[in-house]
Amino acid sequence: MRFNRMLLSVTLVVVALVIQVSVLARLHLPGAVPDLVLLTVLALALVYGHVGGALIGFGAGLLSDLAPPADHAAGRYALVLCVVGYLVGLAKPENGRLKSATGPMIVVVAAAIGSTVLYAGVGALVGDTAARHVGLSSLLVTAALYDLLLAPFVVPVLMALARRAENDPLADGGSASKTADVSSGWLSSGTGLRIGSQRGGLRVKAAKARVARAGRIKGVKRL
Repeated sequence: MRFNRMLLSVTLVVVALVIQVSVLARLHLPGAVPDLVLLTVLALALVYGHVGGALIGFGAGLLSDLAPPADHAAGRYALVLCVVGYLVGLAKPENGRLKSATGPMIVVVAAAIGSTVLYAGVGALVGDTAARHVGLSSLLVTAALYDLLLAPFVVPVLMALARRAENDPLADGGSASKTADVSSGWLSSGTGLRIGSQRGGLRVKAAKARVARAGRIKGVKRL
């Protein structure tokens, strides 16, 4: 991994972990806790691919294992996020753009459910039966729901930051295209709106209005 990739990934993972431990974990929501670290790994894996996703997932999971108030064996969540990062990286868009919101939403739900099942499965192998007492079905539903609600505000932003740090040509096409490449595919595809064409149409209309106004002013002066 390149240095700018590593620096950005470490920064985003640490920030996500701090927010999750200090804020999200204290909301006392029913069932699972919104997993901001998982969404961070997911967003970076969609940009860096399966190898980068696996490495980032392992590092993020290991930090989560060691961060207080962790009460499970170190390496357990590292294994889970490593597998999730690798699998999500396989779904990386070929041209780097999210054309539809359906695909990322399915990826988020699958990652939330898969990580919960895998975490519970690894726990069962090492003798941790906490998931049985809480209820695995409740954890699956709430984990998928919370992550799905949080994802539109996290994943597009982190993907845009990762691509900009990568010096991706798609991220250098002007200030409008920098944010539209990722967020438009996630937020506007479900409504059928075309943000780029709307902006182009507004610019053309504004230019025509200026030309017409200039023509009227010249006509008044001639009179």
